[in-house]
Amino acid sequence: MSVRERLTLEQYPIKIEGICLAQFFETPEITNPRIKQKSAEYTNSQELKDNNSIIADELNKKVRILCWVLTTPKNHKEKAIHVKRTWGKRCNVLLFMSSEEDKELPTVKLDVTEGRKNMWGKVMEAIKYVYKHHYNDADWFFKADDDTYAVVENLRYMLYPYNPQTPVYLGCKFNLYIKQGYMSGGAGYVLSREALRQLAEKGIGNPKICTTTGVSEAEDFEIGRCMEHLNVTAGDSRDSMGRGRMFPFIPENHLFPLKYKKIWYWSYQYYKNDEGLDCCSDLAISWHYVDPYLMYIMDYLIYDLKIYGLLQTPQALPAKLKVGELMPEPINQPADTNEDSVDDEDRFPNATTSKDLRIATKIKQRNLTLEA
Repeated sequence: MSVRERLTLEQYPIKIEGICLAQFFETPEITNPRIKQKSAEYTNSQELKDNNSIIADELNKKVRILCWVLTTPKNHKEKAIHVKRTWGKRCNVLLFMSSEEDKELPTVKLDVTEGRKNMWGKVMEAIKYVYKHHYNDADWFFKADDDTYAVVENLRYMLYPYNPQTPVYLGCKFNLYIKQGYMSGGAGYVLSREALRQLAEKGIGNPKICTTTGVSEAEDFEIGRCMEHLNVTAGDSRDSMGRGRMFPFIPENHLFPLKYKKIWYWSYQYYKNDEGLDCCSDLAISWHYVDPYLMYIMDYLIYDLKIYGLLQTPQALPAKLKVGELMPEPINQPADTNEDSVDDEDRFPNATTSKDLRIATKIKQRNLTLEA
């Protein structure tokens, strides 16, 4: 090889490095006129409207949701205000149910005694208030706690095919004691307008249908029992692949599941859900035990963070159902066990040894037990 050839070859890395470095500091010029035109069109029509919400805005009109959130005087500033500043503002109507007046939220002051043992009494009063004052203001009525986080747009998508005159309610379904199941209160449950009417007119106050004493902390179970006696269907909130959309814990506890089967969650499940990375629908709706910090983090990640160069195509809206019709069961059922198909150990970033994994598992087990 000649000296000239060696010099030429030795220059290549320098030239290549120069090109690569230039790409970091210079904006490449677009010379193709057609690409220039498309780029300009994109800048004018998309960059300034990068959060295109046309479809979501239409659903906002067609699927009206009233959100009523249970809170307490202690939590007005600690929790409820953060619901209002994040996901709550996307409801068509937002109400906070408390025993004290708060003009900043504002709250609906109910004549109730606070405390877990009086949860059912508080829910009964809230339902009566919503029915009396807001029955015609919405098609669907979503109950949540002040530590629930919800993606309201995805809730509208799930509800879109249903007729609000169908007596149905949906949520994260549990199986304890009630044949058709009942919905987790913390994950949130949503009532159709007809379900609300029947509950308010025929259920509450009728000892043959609902528990009339307000002394019960299991408000979600009491609602479920009322609904079964009223023949209001406990619907299936899973997506077409059998993945859950409404969850009783924070995302972490479902994405990194525990194998410890004595935790109440496993025995409460109505459906055999996959856990781990396959746990959750792409259009998931709600989670529970979400503190204010996580609420803002989730709001940012869901609504503000963008992936440059990737434009998402929204799923087609399902066909409308007639009154009394329900969505079919998922075609793709999840696994017959609660074991995830991927070993959890490779998804604990700090669990490099079996000992570390056991410690991490114990921590998660303790958190879930405390939260329950």
